[in-house]
Amino acid sequence: MPKRKKRRKNKSTIQGLALSILTILRKEHSKPFNYKQIAAKLGVDDASSRNQIIKKLKALQLKGEIQELERGKYIITPSKNYHTGTMDITSRGRGFVIVDGLEDDIKISNKNLNKALNKDTVEVYVFSRKRGGRMEGEVTKIIERKRTEFVGTIQISDKFAFVECQGYNMYTDIFVPKSKIGEAQDGDRVLVRMDGWESNSDSPIGSVLKVLGKPGEHNTEIHSILAQYGLPYEFPHEVETFSNELDTSIRDEEIKKRRDMRKTLTFTIDPKDAKDFDDALSFEVLENGNYEIGIHIADVSHYVKPGTVLDDEAYERATSVYLVDRVVPMLPEVLSNNACSLRPHEEKYTFSAVFEVNNKAEVVKKWFGRTVTYSDARFAYEEAQEIIEKNTGQGVSKTLDDKDSRTIPANISLTGKEYQVDKPIAEAILELDRLAKILRKKRMHAGAISFDKVEVKFILDEKNNPEGVYFKESKDANKLIEEFMLLANRSVAEYIGKQNPKKTFVYRVHDEPDDEKIAALENIIRQFGYKMDTRDRKTTAASMNKLLKDVHGKKEQNMIDTIAIRTMSKAQYTVHNIGHYGLAFDYYTHFTSPIRRYPDVMVHRLLQRYLDKKESAKEDAYEDNCKHSTEMEILATNAERDSIKYMQVKYMQDHKDEEFVGVISGVTEWGIYVEIIKNKCEGMVRLQDLTDDHYEFDKENYAVVGQKTKNAYVLGDEVRVQVKNADLVKKHLDFTMLGHANV
Repeated sequence: MPKRKKRRKNKSTIQGLALSILTILRKEHSKPFNYKQIAAKLGVDDASSRNQIIKKLKALQLKGEIQELERGKYIITPSKNYHTGTMDITSRGRGFVIVDGLEDDIKISNKNLNKALNKDTVEVYVFSRKRGGRMEGEVTKIIERKRTEFVGTIQISDKFAFVECQGYNMYTDIFVPKSKIGEAQDGDRVLVRMDGWESNSDSPIGSVLKVLGKPGEHNTEIHSILAQYGLPYEFPHEVETFSNELDTSIRDEEIKKRRDMRKTLTFTIDPKDAKDFDDALSFEVLENGNYEIGIHIADVSHYVKPGTVLDDEAYERATSVYLVDRVVPMLPEVLSNNACSLRPHEEKYTFSAVFEVNNKAEVVKKWFGRTVTYSDARFAYEEAQEIIEKNTGQGVSKTLDDKDSRTIPANISLTGKEYQVDKPIAEAILELDRLAKILRKKRMHAGAISFDKVEVKFILDEKNNPEGVYFKESKDANKLIEEFMLLANRSVAEYIGKQNPKKTFVYRVHDEPDDEKIAALENIIRQFGYKMDTRDRKTTAASMNKLLKDVHGKKEQNMIDTIAIRTMSKAQYTVHNIGHYGLAFDYYTHFTSPIRRYPDVMVHRLLQRYLDKKESAKEDAYEDNCKHSTEMEILATNAERDSIKYMQVKYMQDHKDEEFVGVISGVTEWGIYVEIIKNKCEGMVRLQDLTDDHYEFDKENYAVVGQKTKNAYVLGDEVRVQVKNADLVKKHLDFTMLGHANV
């Protein structure tokens, strides 16, 4: 029997033609296409293909999926399935579009990303809903790129180069023609600009803007962090020139316009390594027995005027950035460290909130306005803390170490290495501390939440290599300053916020925490034996404070503090006041740090505007400024965290042979996160590296469990680990598990 010949498929048949046509029309759903334009998009030009397209267009029209606008020109049938949202691509490459007003995110498969990158604003078409309710869709248009500049490592071949970008959840490299690599050499860390992305190309095309250096080198990594977040580390020449030409002298004609407080006892309390001092306190006992307490803030708005290149630059930066080894200031040094810094023994222009306060820390009178002040003394927190701990109004003696480089405050007599703080300043600090404790107690009673998270600090050598780690905690001297800054911020916000008619103003707001996040926190702390009462706002705040107090000094403190902070809503700037949940204030703003925060500059300008009885400012413009300031604050915070993580990894590189005790701070299906108790460095033990058994993730109990031995590693357990790998480029630590700490 002869073999039957296989029927040959028609090679000219266009596979999936209906879907391809609908995809083309969806991507540009407001633009009509004829069969020739669709053929061109599909890359076909033969008669057979064109006929197939014509027939399929008619078939789709009959089904109602497309419409014929005019003879031979078609558009997708208008649908409510189009949405605009933000593209969110996870570190594992999964895509979701977040749309305001939609309860669920829209899942986007890799083939339907259509060149959208993480955080891009996109238009998306929802075409199906799978069982369980998950919406799925396709990106039809990229409305706005979140970024076009990226940091990555360049790999150069004979004819072209690719830049591999990390830290952006990128699913593609950037192709760079050999003519666009500049001075880059193979393996360099570079800043690359994405210039375009052709429709038929898997990768975007770009050009190298700047060579940052060799991966792993200190300056390369710090500059890479700044470049990754689009944060500048140098001021443009025209901004420096403008700043240097400002008149920063104290003039009699300007003093006459201000309240003169130069004879009132005034001093600053700041970190001992601070270079700018933007707030000072004054203290005076009045004849009626009350106290006049002034919170004096550098009058930055006197120098930074709207419409100048200086103001434009300050607005763009919006905040100073505090990396481990350097500060990237919002304002040039001539202002931040000189003219606007309330340095001891210097007269300065200030913007002040002055309060008459009675013995019970109750505000009897308040006054806001521009002043001129003179700082009599500069204290480090440690020096003020010693005065408080000695609890004496007779002054305090202290022996200076040979390496001590602190500025000796005024009103101090120095004999050899002994200095004596004069009685008036010591008494002022003690009385301010007493009043601050009353203010704090009232705030806590009203439902404020007390986050005193431990800060990780590094001891650096002259080459910025980490020699050691220490922890910075908030003590009475820190809390003294905090309470009076809070008093000023709250009072300024109340003064404007309660005016009738309503005035446009910049508020710092903080919404109530999300119920789901609170429930997740409860589940985690239960593993450590803690619980919360979340019946209402007040019980939630009270039990949160109790939790933070109970974990203080415990091995799990840093982890629970971090999780609790993440549970809270994010504070932000806006002209729409909803109060501040975390501080338990109905009105709150940022008035006290204009050297390092642009919102404070806006607050100063608006406050002076309303003190001058001028009409309300335009709301829309200030809301846009608030949104920008919030976004830049988030970028700066992320950059600061990355610099800490980088320094932790760098520190642990030199301790690979040591054994450390840590707390399990997270458990996932791919690994166990461990935070070392001694230095707060966190790393991961990969499940695949646990060779004594096959471990599986137990999500419900926050644990991984060995299938044979039933050995379990549970959230909160103390374990012994050793550094396996310290990757400076990825800022990641891998640990080897040595076992439970008590075994």
